Amino acid sequence: MTLALLAAVAAAVGYGVSTVLEAVGTRRSPGAGALRQPLVLGALVLDGAAWLASLLALDRLPLFAVQAIQASSVVVVVVLARFVLGARTRRRDVLAVAVVVAALVVVALGAGEQPAVAPPVGFTTAMLVAAGVLVAALVAAYARGGAPLLTVLAGLGYSGAAIGARGAHASGDLLATVRQPLAVVIVVCGGVGVLAYLRALERGSAGGVAALSSVVEVLVPGVVGVAVLGDTVRAGWAVPVALAVVTAVAGCVVLARSPASVAAEGAGGVAERDASVRRVQGT
Repeated sequence: MTLALLAAVAAAVGYGVSTVLEAVGTRRSPGAGALRQPLVLGALVLDGAAWLASLLALDRLPLFAVQAIQASSVVVVVVLARFVLGARTRRRDVLAVAVVVAALVVVALGAGEQPAVAPPVGFTTAMLVAAGVLVAALVAAYARGGAPLLTVLAGLGYSGAAIGARGAHASGDLLATVRQPLAVVIVVCGGVGVLAYLRALERGSAGGVAALSSVVEVLVPGVVGVAVLGDTVRAGWAVPVALAVVTAVAGCVVLARSPASVAAEGAGGVAERDASVRRVQGT
């Protein structure tokens, strides 16, 4: 459990640090030039390392734990933005950071190590159908849909990719994973998440979009993991873990709307696009 937990934390830290690096890099070289900025390139390498860490975490920890921990990357963004970008940090942000960290400790203690198990019969078919429905919903909403609808679709897309990844891990090594139909679910759902998230950012505030998407990404995979994929909570920890997950999500929502978080997310268009692609890798 220790290795998997460290991997999940490392992924969250990596995603948070890379977001700030991208923000600084796009300030130095705005527009397409950011893709030649060393800080941005370094951030992409860090994203890849964080993605590999998240795969290790998903192989040994339940979805609700991994998703909650990865959502806490906003804690890293807020803390670093305060010192690197000179962003303002509210008193409530400091409190939210402490609350999120404490809540995640409870989640980790209540989860325990749980290797991925084979999904039930019909799971792959259901996920393929769900991916198709998400694609159809995105096509229908892309032109005229509002930011809240697009954000929910983004969260569901990222959730589907995470659920597919957890189910696929039960098949064995990475090569076996990419050869099975669930790999299609991961790619399609991840693509829906990216497109819907970027469209939502065009029509809503970065903080609001990040907050709503994080809620969906934690709650939906968590419920599916427990109800379908055999994820469990240690005996006697059900209520504390449930309260801790809700508390962690609430804290992340507060931090997503922090001036420090908005400063990092709004530093450049490339940073937002890279962050969206990173979220797919993070599944």
